[in-house]
Amino acid sequence: MIIFQEHDSPLGPLLLAADTRALRHIEFPKDCCVAEPEPGWESGDNPVLSDARRQLDTYFAGHLQHFSLPLAPQGTPFQRQVWQILQTIPFGQTRSYAQIAAGVGRARAVRAVGAANGKNPLPIVIPCHRVIGSDGGLTGFAGGLAAKTFLLSHEGAAFAKPPLKKG
Repeated sequence: MIIFQEHDSPLGPLLLAADTRALRHIEFPKDCCVAEPEPGWESGDNPVLSDARRQLDTYFAGHLQHFSLPLAPQGTPFQRQVWQILQTIPFGQTRSYAQIAAGVGRARAVRAVGAANGKNPLPIVIPCHRVIGSDGGLTGFAGGLAAKTFLLSHEGAAFAKPPLKKG
């Protein structure tokens, strides 16, 4: 059974979901409101969620650089391989989609890496925000570019800030 809970963060209310053994989902707010849980999930708490909340709070307070949570992301073998590589990107550093593609042994699969990155069910903990374009610029992010900018800045990572829109 998957248990879910809202958790306040500097990015807005995150939806956390876990079974009794591992964290399974972190979802960013949708339109400034908490994301909707999947059908069949139940509201509640368990030790995995408690530990996830504690570690996220410690990360956002600037005192945690590496999460040590049991994780159970569900995806294709290729997606899981990409997510595993993402977990090796050190705090405060970035990698390009091309570097991740080379890391999984498929140097020409840059778009497939981007798609796998976008399907990451555990953002922040599996740090897909640390993947940027080859030119150092920010590219798409499930939580939005403002969230990606916040997370990279929070970690002190170097990246090309997106230009301000004229309006």
